Amino acid sequence: MIKIEAIVREEKLEDVKAALNKIEVTGITVFQVMGCGVQKGYTELVRGQQVDYALRPKVKFEIVVSTEEWADKTIKAIQEAAYTGSVGDGKIFAYDLRSVMRIRTKETGTQAIN
Repeated sequence: MIKIEAIVREEKLEDVKAALNKIEVTGITVFQVMGCGVQKGYTELVRGQQVDYALRPKVKFEIVVSTEEWADKTIKAIQEAAYTGSVGDGKIFAYDLRSVMRIRTKETGTQAIN
């Protein structure tokens, strides 16, 4: 099992959801998060004062898939949907998941996520 975490621009939320739905990945968790990378935030003029914002709003997806094949398909779908070509498009992380349990049925492993 593989857990995929993707941090993308807020405005790409619906595009990524649609891409995941198209490949029939339905088990997702979505968070509103703040962060920065290469962009290092931004500066705005507020009431005549320059204000530096170090963190930018982003959306984080968490998805668990059963195989490497599904991980590859999921990562490709997210990358294509979130891509703008500009700094700040986000990051995708994938790592092995040791165990999963469905609380209601006590199923474990891939049975718990299918």
